[in-house]
Amino acid sequence: MVNETDFSKVYGKSLRSRNMSNDFEKAVNELQESIMEDARKIYSEKVIERWLNPRNLGKIRNPNGFAKIKGPRGDTMQISFKVKDGRLSKIRFMTDGCASSIASGNMAAELAQGKKPEEAAEISQQMILDALDGLPEESVHCALLASNTLKAAVNNYSESKKHNPEKHETKT
Repeated sequence: MVNETDFSKVYGKSLRSRNMSNDFEKAVNELQESIMEDARKIYSEKVIERWLNPRNLGKIRNPNGFAKIKGPRGDTMQISFKVKDGRLSKIRFMTDGCASSIASGNMAAELAQGKKPEEAAEISQQMILDALDGLPEESVHCALLASNTLKAAVNNYSESKKHNPEKHETKT
């Protein structure tokens, strides 16, 4: 038979743990809300959306074009893509950078999707900044990194296509 003392020892601990868990969850939620409040003071909604929900994050197996560049602040970005019928049909990016890098890489991929490689190579830092509704001054280099990486991936595609054209485009 369980006495009151045993019951409170066993179940009281469980209730305390549950309360601690609820307190922890509440603290985490408050911290997240505070971070998002601060982010909205600095970043546009387009940046926040692409930072939190990047649509083109990842790698492409056996890409037609690929580049990886290290930026001036030590962050890296890579862009890979497939070409089908003369247009970028699938494009992905990866970065180990900040929210601005994630948003910039994602926007570069969005802007390049469906374009001819030579058109994608024309996507500039300013075009990415405009599409994101800007970045803080200390983060504009992220858009340049994305633009330069995209250009390098297109250059990689163009150079490798010269040497082996049949391997560098998927036909329908």
